[in-house]
Formats: sequence, structure tokens, C-alpha cells
Amino acid sequence: MVADRDKALGIYISVPFCRSKCTYCNFASGVYPASAHARYVDRVIEDLAASSEWAANMGLTLPRAVDSVYLGGGTPSLLAPDLIARLFAAIRSEFDVDPLAEITVECAPGQLSDATLSALVSACTSRVSLGVQSYINLEARSSGRLHNRDIVEDDIRRLRAAGIANLNVDLIAGLAGQTLASFRESLQVLMESGVPHASIYMLEVDEDSRLGREMLSGGARYHAELVPSDETIARMYTDAIEKLSAAGLAQYEISNFSRAGLESRHNLRYWQRRPYLGLGLDASSMLRSAPENGEPAEQDYVLRSTTTDDLNAFLAGAKPPETAWLSPASQHEEAWFLGLRLNAGVDIAEVEREFGSSAVAAAMRVVPRLEKDGLLIFSGGRVRLTPRGQLMSNEVFQEFLGIGPEEEMASHRN
Repeated sequence: MVADRDKALGIYISVPFCRSKCTYCNFASGVYPASAHARYVDRVIEDLAASSEWAANMGLTLPRAVDSVYLGGGTPSLLAPDLIARLFAAIRSEFDVDPLAEITVECAPGQLSDATLSALVSACTSRVSLGVQSYINLEARSSGRLHNRDIVEDDIRRLRAAGIANLNVDLIAGLAGQTLASFRESLQVLMESGVPHASIYMLEVDEDSRLGREMLSGGARYHAELVPSDETIARMYTDAIEKLSAAGLAQYEISNFSRAGLESRHNLRYWQRRPYLGLGLDASSMLRSAPENGEPAEQDYVLRSTTTDDLNAFLAGAKPPETAWLSPASQHEEAWFLGLRLNAGVDIAEVEREFGSSAVAAAMRVVPRLEKDGLLIFSGGRVRLTPRGQLMSNEVFQEFLGIGPEEEMASHRN
């Protein structure tokens, strides 16, 4: 059990509403009537009010202290100012939000009205993440974005003038029609903007996005034939690591870069396996059991839950979250494939303290082969991905599934 891991909670709230559905998007979001917004916020507030009771029914005690709140999307900035105010008031009525908490709201450029910006400031928003994806107007338009470069730059100016300077910009490597030169141009504009955080995502091709389905079927809609090759996307990504680092934005996670001390505190929860409560459509939670009789537990029980991705079912309250208790073996696997996402890597001594030396010894038998393949490095008591390993991270993570003695695979709870 890691000391102090359970003392504060992070809260994630999904807001699935968009003005348009981007071709590459594989999230549970879409274009819904504005009339659904108020009912949606009502439902989230209902779940907030019931969250402690729900956790108690699962044998858990939710921490009341909250040190990070994240509104993700979709496009949370589409909510009317009064709905934003109601949502944050409800969070603060149910939990003790630290005055210095990191409060992040995702916004789509060009979709942040003055009234909404004022509501974010009133809610003590300390961080905004802008879904730019590309500064090249044609690339943005072709992928379904509704902004151009001038709009992005104006939004950054307005946010700073309102006192929100902790800004993230998302870019995607691999958009249809993108070239290495155009991606480098987007990188250059991002760096010149002076934002202290950047997220660089390589295009995901799967059945959950329109572009992905088109590519898998060999079609040409959404300019699928113009998606760059895997080799070009990999070059874009390695270029981003080099150029952002030179500009003072150091990589700290596979897709994330920041100035010192401005890493996303909320997102670090996911990779460090610290507790968070997810509310809204298709939102995930990770919660840990409270020690019995006030005594430290020999082994944490970990609950993962996911809410429905069906908006009508969510609004009707018709589907409870899907839940699963993680066995110690599953937790050990997560310690590896989540920890390896971070540039700091996996601290072997820390994992041994939590799971025991025999479990870690089984995992470490995988490491020399992956070191030989140039995917991992073991140094200073830590195992880290190499740059090549970051490009092949999914293959590396797969190697850490099913590790450990067979007897450790049994779940502690049904």
C-alpha cells in the first residue's frame, strides 16, 4: 500500500456535447440538442449527491478532500454559464475542494463566449485545455474542427487576460492531409504561443471513429487516403519530443509535455493509480478500499467502474455503472503498464513494497528481452521506455499482462 495515496480524490466529469463530430474522434460524444444540457447537468448532480452512498454500498469510503477537478469532453465550454455554475456549486457542496486544487476545463477554440469565460473564472478554473489538433486551417477544417489559427490565438489571449495562464494545447500527428512540414509548422506556432503544456497524440485508427472505420474498410471518405504513413507519423512524434524539449516543454508522459511544475496533476492520477471519481457519460472511476478498523490493509482492494456510453440510458438513470474489483495480480499489471507511460518509469523498490519481491521478480524476467530489443532500459532502480519503446508502447504493455505466480491471479472480492 502506498502511503498517502488515498487522502485526496480527483473528480472527472464528462460533458459529451459537441457542435460537430470530428472525423478522428473515438469518444462517447456527439451533436445533441441544447435542450439536453440542463437535464444532463441535473443527472450529474444527482450522481454527485449519491456518490458517497454508492461507494458505501460497494464497501468503500470516498475521501471528502478533492485536489483536482477535470471537465472533459466533448466540449464542456458549450454548457451555459448558469449550468457551469451549478455544476461547480454541486461539487463543492459534496466535497471539500482544496483552494489550491487544479481545476481543468477542456474548451474548443472559437466556442468560448465571454459569459462562459466569466463563469469559468468564477468557478476558480485554474487550467484550460484547448483542443486545437492543428494550426493549419485546411487540416483543422477537413477533420471537422470549427476554428482557424487566428481564433486559437485570440482565445489564448482572452484566457490569459482573464487570469488563466496554465494552458494546454492538443495536437494530433497523423491527420488526413497532414505532412511532416505542416506538422512542424503547427509545432512552431504552439511553441511561439508560450503555453506551458502540450499534448501530442498519434492518430488512433479503430472502429470507434468515422475516419478509423473508413481506413479499416479501405474507403476514401473523410480524406482517409490522405492519412500519413505510420513512418511519417512516427517521425512527427519524435520531432515533437525533440523540438518541444528544446523549447522548455519536457516530455513527462508518452503524450504529454510541460514546463517544470506544470504537469497535469489530475492526469498524473491515472498513471500513478491514485483514486478518482468519474461522473457523466462513459466516465471511469478508480477507487481504493478504506482500511478496516483503522488499521493499514496488507493489500488494497481496487474498484474500477465505468458509466454507460448511451446518453438516453444515462439521462434516464437506467444503467448503473459497470464495476470490477481488481485482484492483486491485475493491480500489479497496471502498476507496470501505467507506470511505464511516464518518463520516470517504474520504481522497482516501490512496486516490490506494494506487491512483494516474487511478483516483481516475475515481471523483471520480461525486462532483459525488451532491453535487448531496444524497447526498455533498466537503470537507477527504474525501468523506463526508450524512445523506440514509446512508439511501440502497446506492444510493450502487452508483455506485462499475465505476469506473476498463478496463485496471485485470484480476485479478493467477487
